[in-house]
Amino acid sequence: MKSSINSVLFGIGITMIDQGRISVLSEEGDYLLVDKPLDWTSFDVVAKIRGAYKRNGAKRKVGHCGTLDPKATGLLILATGRKTKTISSLELLDKAYEGTIRLGAKTVSHDTESEEYDLRDVSSLDESAIREAATSMVGERMQQPPMHSAVWHNGKRLYELARQGHEVKERKARQIEIHQFEITSIELPYVHFYIRVSKGAYIRVIAHELGELLGVGGYLKSLKRVAIGQYQLSDAMSVDAVVDEITRAASVIEE
Repeated sequence: MKSSINSVLFGIGITMIDQGRISVLSEEGDYLLVDKPLDWTSFDVVAKIRGAYKRNGAKRKVGHCGTLDPKATGLLILATGRKTKTISSLELLDKAYEGTIRLGAKTVSHDTESEEYDLRDVSSLDESAIREAATSMVGERMQQPPMHSAVWHNGKRLYELARQGHEVKERKARQIEIHQFEITSIELPYVHFYIRVSKGAYIRVIAHELGELLGVGGYLKSLKRVAIGQYQLSDAMSVDAVVDEITRAASVIEE
């Protein structure tokens, strides 16, 4: 007897089944909640899942909602089949993250992809000043995308130009909103935080800006996406678990 459906998440096609099984081969397509591993690109995850469908004889388009940087982990929503046409609606949802900022140093990429420079002493920083600085950043603001990003410029990704040693100073700023920026703990030079932001916000840039606000510099040491709108990382599966579920579902159909 098949397991009964445990829950249907918010009515847009992510079905969770007992024993952690998910719908992966429905006729109309599926949304898959995946926990992206460290150092994988979002496209790496898409390619892995697409390959799993192909190996099991299932033709499926696969796309993703909301790119995660290679150095970030956490929730990535994949869409398959006809559901790929609805990705744009998911991309509008707010995102929530947990992470760590390293104060007293900078990097060109604003994260751990490049080397530290401009080291500063942070021993005189007051915890209340750090918390107040974070709170002051809440609200709408203009944000310029970093050079190490996937934004297009004259037919090339900015990160491609950055790796060639070029800097595009006229990068177009976009309006974002920081809904919540909470410092959860402080262990200088490290500051741990929870943040909820609108579509298009770069947390690396926010980390850099917090460091500038405090006068000591800063960069994003680690980042984990914990939610996209109502969808939670706690409901996500590993890449390997999704691959295994595709194999299992395909074998059941063959029987």
